[in-house]
Amino acid sequence: MQKRTLGKSNLEVSAIGFGCMGLNYAYSNSLDKKQAISLLQAAVERGVTFFDTAEMYGPFTNEELVGEALKPYRDRVVIATKFGIRLVNGKQVQDSQPASIRQSVEGSLKRLKTDVIDLYYQHRVDTTVPIEDVAGTIKELIQEGKIKYWGLSEAGVQTIRRAHAVHPVTAVESEYSLWWRKPEEFLLFALNELGIGFVPFSPLGKGFLTGSIGKDAKFGKTDFRSIVPRFSPEALAANQGLVDLLKQVASQKQVTPAQIALAWLLAQRPWIVPIPGTTKLNRLEENIGAADIELSEKELQSIEGALDHIKIVGARYPEELEKRTGL
Repeated sequence: MQKRTLGKSNLEVSAIGFGCMGLNYAYSNSLDKKQAISLLQAAVERGVTFFDTAEMYGPFTNEELVGEALKPYRDRVVIATKFGIRLVNGKQVQDSQPASIRQSVEGSLKRLKTDVIDLYYQHRVDTTVPIEDVAGTIKELIQEGKIKYWGLSEAGVQTIRRAHAVHPVTAVESEYSLWWRKPEEFLLFALNELGIGFVPFSPLGKGFLTGSIGKDAKFGKTDFRSIVPRFSPEALAANQGLVDLLKQVASQKQVTPAQIALAWLLAQRPWIVPIPGTTKLNRLEENIGAADIELSEKELQSIEGALDHIKIVGARYPEELEKRTGL
């Protein structure tokens, strides 16, 4: 597996990471603990060194299985987790008070079975706590040896700049893919200027860009996609043109649509590291294979030209969740 460095930091990771959330949270096809651990260990054996989780996933259970799975490989992997969201009466609430961050880091260290967290993200910006206070707390935790690097998830450019001024931000994690390109408006330019790496989650559009989700797809109540406007029957039907484009390019390259979607992301910047998630070994191997696919400048221009004629239908989040993002 090729390696990439996140921004100007010394944090080197595999070019394709592993988003662990869907192993047992947010989607309907979750795995039991034994299966999930087996898949994570298979990823390590195939060269993946970058694993992404959060205390909110479960809550807590995702970190536990990641910690158990990766303990035998701890010196070979980079573990990223997140703080700043907790459940209150069944609803997610942002909480980045310094005392809460300190409580969170201790819990994550214990669940992840480690002495130090490699990359610690603020999961969502807490507008009630100045980002300078958050960055200051993180700086202390780094000095105390409890975390190595830190990052922000779905933060706006001004918030990133303010945080970076207190203590250098290593990575920003946000959604980015062929069907969600908003980071191209401002975010990518700011990250390049500041020397911050970019970690796109949902790089395969929550499964849509694999070509396996048709216009008549149905999602269970426990599946996050059941409330996402972009996965309504109307949007799924309208957006099939993007999948058709991926299938066409994939056929020409003799690879899969998912691999083209990931290769396209990797081609955008050398400091981009997508973190697709999966519950299937064959999909894991397919995702890893994308790191070896090179798209020529002509092929990238051809894809770009085709995208100009495809209008994506449907919001990526329900309105309430979109309000929590800073992009």
